Amino acid sequence: MRYFRRRLGFYLFTAWAAVSLNFVLPRFMPGNPADTLLRDLQDQTGQAPTPEQVHTAQTFFGDPTKDLLGQYLDYWKNLAHFDFGVSVTNYPTPVSQLVGQALPWTVLLVGTTTVLAWVLGTALGAYMGWKPGSRFDAIFAPTTTFLHAVPPFWLSLVALWGFSYKLGWFPVGGGYDPKVPFSLNNVWFVLSVLKYGALPACTLVFVGFNGWLFSMRNVMVTTVSEDYVLLARAKGLAAWRVLFKYAARNALLPNITGLAMAIGGILGGTLMTEMVFSYPGLGLLLMKATTGHDFPVMQAVFLMITLAVLVANLIADSVYVLLDPRTRDEG
Repeated sequence: MRYFRRRLGFYLFTAWAAVSLNFVLPRFMPGNPADTLLRDLQDQTGQAPTPEQVHTAQTFFGDPTKDLLGQYLDYWKNLAHFDFGVSVTNYPTPVSQLVGQALPWTVLLVGTTTVLAWVLGTALGAYMGWKPGSRFDAIFAPTTTFLHAVPPFWLSLVALWGFSYKLGWFPVGGGYDPKVPFSLNNVWFVLSVLKYGALPACTLVFVGFNGWLFSMRNVMVTTVSEDYVLLARAKGLAAWRVLFKYAARNALLPNITGLAMAIGGILGGTLMTEMVFSYPGLGLLLMKATTGHDFPVMQAVFLMITLAVLVANLIADSVYVLLDPRTRDEG
């Protein structure tokens, strides 16, 4: 419990620092950030900002009648109510509404592909490490090393060009068929979501599982030569029991920790993939906000990503404690 309390305290402090940094950075930009935002908006649209947009930009960067501490307290109060302000380019739509519409799509894509890639890579890596030097290991080991270095956005572009534009097997972009009524109770809508998400998901799984396979294989090669594994084999225990109960269970620990550490990279790759496939998640929302200089939306997306990484790390630490009893007694 002491280990868990320390980790929880660390993540709470990190979350506070991230939120505070998210508040401070725009307010320490050179010049008046609200004027810069409005000028960029005018350059992009060719029209003078409306009074409502001017008010939105000024209030986003803090009530000018309050000092910095007052603005900071208001910022935390607004976050407690999930109030990220109003989008400048989509006025008067609240930022929380835009994020709420995009977040489920990213969670669906990230959650599905991360689990599939981790399970597939860990299982294949355990098998390759259990039998190093086999034909399967000789083929996949160098292939995995090469594919692990392929950037997700590059593979996304290749997959989009090949399977969508050339072969026509998958839709070119989007999250679902706009001709189908938007309803989770509609079977055709669900099938449409699966069809439109299949290619982005397969791309992310193909890129992601190679890293877990490579990592698990290397750890398993070392683990199978440990004394406790050799003793289990000498006792005549079944091979599957030695593999799963003795070797794989201990070799799995670095992969669990690595999963938490890789969440940031996974999210980054997912956001880039969403941009390539025009998938209606946080990645596409962030791209539109960036091109439109919509600072409220950009800050909300960055904050969501930061908190997601921290929560994922906390969950991974908790699972690590359950799998490795030695950490429970650390003071």
